[in-house]
Amino acid sequence: MRKSSINLTTGNITKQILIFALPIFIGQLFQTLYNSVDAIVVGNAVGTTALAAVSASADISHLLVGFFTGLSTGAGVLFSRSFGAGDHKKLHDAIHTALTFSLILGVLMAGIGILISPLLLRIVDCPADVYDEALLYLRVYLVGVLFTALYNVGSGVLRAVGDSKNPLYFLIISSVSNIILDVVLVVLLPLGVAGAALATVGSQFVSVFLVFRKMLRTDDVYKLVLKDLHIDRKLLLEVLDLGLPAAIQVSLTAISNLFVTRYINSFGAAAMAGIGAGKKIDRFAGMVAQSLGLATSTFVGQNIGAGKVRRAFQGIRVCLIAGFSYVAVVGSAIYFNADTLARIFTSDPDAISYGVAMITTMIPFYFCQAFNQIIANAVRGFGKSRVVMFCSVGGMIVCRQIFLAITMHINWSVYNIYYGYPLGWACAALFVFIYYLFAIRRKYKDEARLFPAKTTA
Repeated sequence: MRKSSINLTTGNITKQILIFALPIFIGQLFQTLYNSVDAIVVGNAVGTTALAAVSASADISHLLVGFFTGLSTGAGVLFSRSFGAGDHKKLHDAIHTALTFSLILGVLMAGIGILISPLLLRIVDCPADVYDEALLYLRVYLVGVLFTALYNVGSGVLRAVGDSKNPLYFLIISSVSNIILDVVLVVLLPLGVAGAALATVGSQFVSVFLVFRKMLRTDDVYKLVLKDLHIDRKLLLEVLDLGLPAAIQVSLTAISNLFVTRYINSFGAAAMAGIGAGKKIDRFAGMVAQSLGLATSTFVGQNIGAGKVRRAFQGIRVCLIAGFSYVAVVGSAIYFNADTLARIFTSDPDAISYGVAMITTMIPFYFCQAFNQIIANAVRGFGKSRVVMFCSVGGMIVCRQIFLAITMHINWSVYNIYYGYPLGWACAALFVFIYYLFAIRRKYKDEARLFPAKTTA
């Protein structure tokens, strides 16, 4: 079988990054699409209260799902550095250790999440008229945490060895499956919010099946051998050293969002539905920044593993230019079409007004988000995942919560919530850039120069 891994340590930097990042972006597009389909179908076929129930569950589900997303992102650095260094045995053992650990942890977290779902909904102060549907949706949705855990590690392996195309194909198939299942289970049967959750779980299973099928059938260096599934304690510590900070970062941010959700829920079902729609649009707006962030992490990881530090810095600059260009073009399009986009999710005028206000407030600050994603992942690619965690926690959680506590006390306005998001991005970006500037660039000051110093014979 033809190898699908790509060595990012040679060749034209701009071309390689863009070719590698494009499938990740399209994959993000389809993943965001199928995550949004539940909200679109429920909002239009069932109603505002049902859409509010799905929205109320979103940040809670991200708490568990995000943990594995962060774990796989950090662990991917170990995979890419091993691949870049040509240490295929270490890559093989690290992959099998990470998958085994994710399987065990995924079962445990899914079970715990289902049990404590009522507590989590009480934490976000879910309104009584939304609570029953939100609990049903959340419990069914959390069954799929195991599938999410395994898929994130598997797709992280593929990206780490330079294969961003197959994860794209798998997400497209999974997205189409989710749309079909949503129509069948929500519109035709209809099962309401439970049908939407079942559709998501079904599509997650499809994505896991496809990525495992690829890894089992390949003859490449990332081949999955079931009898080799085990936990190597030393490698697990390396995986956790790089992956756990990223996982904790995402989870703590999700916990912070639970408290933000409390503020949102206080404004009623229309606000919950409208802001929930706004968050879905927000994910579309931030996709390229996230895709370039993942590409940055892999590119830097492979080149640091290969000892090509100057090339790593050149790749970071390419990603920043691409990210800022995207934000300027797509951000403008979303800003001027916010009303049309919000109407895709709901026809409720009050909900639409909340969604439009949120998007038009946040979009002008998307340069901060793009900068944060790329620099943070660059720092992670250098193996400093803990630093990224602390910077993210300081900006996205501490600064934002302090801002909300003060401003909501002074003036109970939904706009304080809107401004809290870009404030978090800006603070996190500032913190991680300070570290990048004074720790990483200073350490590699010769390699980091835009124009290398001339040498004399």
